[in-house]
Amino acid sequence: MEQAGITERRELYRSPNGDSWYLGREPQNGRAFVIHQPNGPSGGRLSHIELGAFLNSGNGPEQQALLRLIATLVDVPPYADRK
Repeated sequence: MEQAGITERRELYRSPNGDSWYLGREPQNGRAFVIHQPNGPSGGRLSHIELGAFLNSGNGPEQQALLRLIATLVDVPPYADRK
Protein backbone atom coordinates (compact mmCIF):
# COMPACT_ATOMS: atom_id res chain seq x y z
CA MET A 1 0.00 0.00 0.00
CA GLU A 2 1.37 3.36 -0.91
CA GLN A 3 0.78 6.28 1.40
CA ALA A 4 0.25 8.55 -1.61
CA GLY A 5 -2.91 6.60 -2.49
CA ILE A 6 -4.53 7.16 0.89
CA THR A 7 -7.14 9.88 0.63
CA GLU A 8 -8.92 9.37 3.93
CA ARG A 9 -7.65 8.72 7.42
CA ARG A 10 -8.97 9.44 10.87
CA GLU A 11 -6.95 9.61 14.05
CA LEU A 12 -7.90 6.85 16.47
CA TYR A 13 -5.47 7.41 19.30
CA ARG A 14 -2.35 9.37 20.21
CA SER A 15 -0.26 7.94 23.02
CA PRO A 16 1.47 10.03 25.70
CA ASN A 17 4.83 9.20 24.06
CA GLY A 18 3.69 10.63 20.71
CA ASP A 19 2.82 7.48 18.75
CA SER A 20 -0.33 7.86 16.63
CA TRP A 21 -2.79 5.37 15.18
CA TYR A 22 -5.16 6.21 12.34
CA LEU A 23 -7.96 4.41 10.56
CA GLY A 24 -7.20 4.59 6.85
CA ARG A 25 -8.97 3.51 3.69
CA GLU A 26 -7.66 2.54 0.27
CA PRO A 27 -9.48 4.72 -2.27
CA GLN A 28 -9.19 2.07 -5.00
CA ASN A 29 -11.13 -0.68 -3.19
CA GLY A 30 -12.42 0.86 0.05
CA ARG A 31 -10.46 -1.57 2.24
CA ALA A 32 -9.84 -0.25 5.74
CA PHE A 33 -6.65 -0.68 7.76
CA VAL A 34 -4.81 0.90 10.68
CA ILE A 35 -1.84 3.18 10.15
CA HIS A 36 0.68 3.34 12.99
CA GLN A 37 3.04 6.31 13.10
CA PRO A 38 5.69 5.97 15.81
CA ASN A 39 7.04 9.10 17.45
CA GLY A 40 10.03 10.86 15.95
CA PRO A 41 12.69 9.35 18.27
CA SER A 42 11.42 5.86 17.31
CA GLY A 43 11.94 6.60 13.64
CA GLY A 44 8.45 7.84 12.76
CA ARG A 45 8.12 5.34 9.89
CA LEU A 46 4.48 4.55 9.05
CA SER A 47 3.25 0.97 9.06
CA HIS A 48 -0.05 -0.38 7.75
CA ILE A 49 -1.83 -3.06 9.77
CA GLU A 50 -4.85 -5.14 8.72
CA LEU A 51 -7.82 -4.54 11.03
CA GLY A 52 -7.99 -8.13 12.27
CA ALA A 53 -4.27 -8.25 13.04
CA PHE A 54 -4.50 -4.91 14.84
CA LEU A 55 -7.40 -6.00 17.03
CA ASN A 56 -5.71 -9.33 17.76
CA SER A 57 -2.43 -7.65 18.75
CA GLY A 58 -3.67 -6.62 22.19
CA ASN A 59 -6.26 -4.75 24.20
CA GLY A 60 -4.50 -1.44 24.57
CA PRO A 61 -6.00 2.02 24.35
CA GLU A 62 -5.43 2.10 20.58
CA GLN A 63 -7.49 -1.08 20.07
CA GLN A 64 -10.17 0.24 22.42
CA ALA A 65 -10.33 3.46 20.39
CA LEU A 66 -11.00 1.47 17.20
CA LEU A 67 -13.70 -0.59 18.94
CA ARG A 68 -15.37 2.61 20.21
CA LEU A 69 -15.35 4.04 16.69
CA ILE A 70 -16.89 0.85 15.29
CA ALA A 71 -19.55 0.96 18.01
CA THR A 72 -20.62 4.44 16.86
CA LEU A 73 -21.70 2.90 13.55
CA VAL A 74 -24.50 0.97 15.27
CA ASP A 75 -27.48 3.10 16.22
CA VAL A 76 -29.03 0.80 18.81
CA PRO A 77 -29.95 1.87 22.34
CA PRO A 78 -28.26 0.08 25.23
CA TYR A 79 -29.76 -3.28 26.13
CA ALA A 80 -31.43 -1.90 29.26
CA ASP A 81 -33.36 0.66 27.15
CA ARG A 82 -34.91 -1.94 24.81
CA LYS A 83 -38.53 -2.88 25.30
